[in-house]
Amino acid sequence: MPKSMTGYGLATGAANGGKVQVEIRTVNHRHFTANLKLTSPLHSLESDVRKALHEKISRGHVTTTARWLEEPERPTMPKVNVERAREITEALRDLKAELDLPGEIDLSFVVRQPDVFTVVAGEAPTADEEAFLAVVDRALEGVLATRDREGQSLTDDLNKQLRELGSLLAVVEERAPARISKERDRLRTAVGELLDERAVDDDRLSLEIAILADKLDVTEETVRLHTHIEACREVLVKSGPVGRELTFLGQEMLREINTIGSKANDATIAQTVIDMKCVLEKYREQVENIE
Repeated sequence: MPKSMTGYGLATGAANGGKVQVEIRTVNHRHFTANLKLTSPLHSLESDVRKALHEKISRGHVTTTARWLEEPERPTMPKVNVERAREITEALRDLKAELDLPGEIDLSFVVRQPDVFTVVAGEAPTADEEAFLAVVDRALEGVLATRDREGQSLTDDLNKQLRELGSLLAVVEERAPARISKERDRLRTAVGELLDERAVDDDRLSLEIAILADKLDVTEETVRLHTHIEACREVLVKSGPVGRELTFLGQEMLREINTIGSKANDATIAQTVIDMKCVLEKYREQVENIE
């Protein structure tokens, strides 16, 4: 069964000692494109995430966002500002000498001064590839389930449109022979009026009628249109990406409908062709969402 290119998935899980949330959204696109918004330190896994997405999604624009619900702990490390400690120590020595104060400069006092001794966060640990990709896979499961459900709805709707096209085509096929007979009688009457009751050359008239009938004949177009409609039905039971194939068949159906319209020479057929184009336009819009 064809899949839709529209999908959504959300999953959370543990990674790097924290809790990460992965959200994946997909919309229709001619090719596969991926927009990744991964928080640190997951940036290093972009190529792995892109590969995992493309293995499951053939066409569509995929937006993947990963954010921390619980930040992973980062290692800490002490940092001593030696220059600042030197400035404070020298200032204390100057004060001691200037005021002739007793006592020694104490290390514990110096390190308690602002900006001398601090604890800073260390570098983020290497991304936990296995744990993070497991969360991505769970989000992908949601996306694929959504695309399957919508794909079923699209398939049902496309089959409905194909049935409508078939019904309208039957109207054309029923009307076409009567139209040729009507044109034959009209031509015979017109020739008779022009000859003013003189004898009509039946052979010449028959030739002209045959030429006219050939110009108005839509048998080839209706047969090909039937073939394209049936081909669409066959494609709609396939699995895997079929959107491009359905798009091509839509173009071919439009070609046949346009040719029938150019040969219409009949109000009923002309209106039916307009109705067929309206149905086909709905078909083409829906096919845009098929993977």
